[in-house]
Amino acid sequence: MPLSLADCLATLLFHNLTAGPILQPMNGHPINRREFVTASTALIAAAAVPNRSSQLMIQSQTIGDVIDMIRKSIPLDVSKGTVDTIKCGDPQQPLTGIVTTMFATVEVIRATAQMNANLIIAHEPTFYNHNDEKEWLSGHPVLEMKLDLLNRNKIVIWRFHDHWHAHRPDGVLMGVLTRLGWEKYYDWAEPLMVKLPGPTLAEIIRLSKERLGIAQVRYIGDLSLTCKRVAVLPGAWGGRRHIETLHRLKPDLLICGELQEWETSEYVRDLRALGLNSALLVLGHSVSEEPGMEWLVTWLEPKVPGVKIAHIPSGNPFSFA
Repeated sequence: MPLSLADCLATLLFHNLTAGPILQPMNGHPINRREFVTASTALIAAAAVPNRSSQLMIQSQTIGDVIDMIRKSIPLDVSKGTVDTIKCGDPQQPLTGIVTTMFATVEVIRATAQMNANLIIAHEPTFYNHNDEKEWLSGHPVLEMKLDLLNRNKIVIWRFHDHWHAHRPDGVLMGVLTRLGWEKYYDWAEPLMVKLPGPTLAEIIRLSKERLGIAQVRYIGDLSLTCKRVAVLPGAWGGRRHIETLHRLKPDLLICGELQEWETSEYVRDLRALGLNSALLVLGHSVSEEPGMEWLVTWLEPKVPGVKIAHIPSGNPFSFA
């Protein structure tokens, strides 16, 4: 293990006190032992300063500084707009801690306040619509009470959707693949595809439920189907993207988060009736993207050293009868 600056100076000090009468500095003026001890002690004390200084730097950075750093780390053309905006709170306040999550629910906000963090990075909307417009919710006690909870705890919510999907590899996708143990099968040449050894659809369903904590899934296809080419589109890509992916990549299995029931599922039903053999697995929107926000913690930690970062899952709001 390499010696620290303090260790080196202490060793030098010991050597000078025990082996050499006088240290000859570069300017040619001799330093007696007492002067050397005084100077070395000051240097040894100063060796600890960088840690203290870095801690002060961490404490002084604002929420806005961290958001700007993340934006700059992931190139994205936002000239046509982005939903990755601050939804509430003052970004100029010093950062005390970060929480990542899918949805900034009331439960997540309360847990954030308890850990004395003041930045929630959420993947999806906070105020029940894609652009987090609040005007139409004027007079709703749900909105007013949620905003009051955020304001009382001085919490900022920043949505991190477009940038995280623009990351290469897609941050949400990598979170899902890592949780499933499939990250080694990621294909850089075809980012939506993993090439598996050949599990059956039944085995993939069991794995997905176990690793992603899903009570139930929906599927179309033969459970004994061997799945080597699997397209993974977590979240809500929309029917056209699903169908284009099925047509272009011709996977054995398409795994998606959610769908419109008059689009992808009907296409797969007809596809199979016509003798083609792709299957469909529907996991659910939130559970299919939550691992990506958990993976964000490992991505963020080296970029904001010393800042406490935690993933608080918003979870699945549904119960299954």
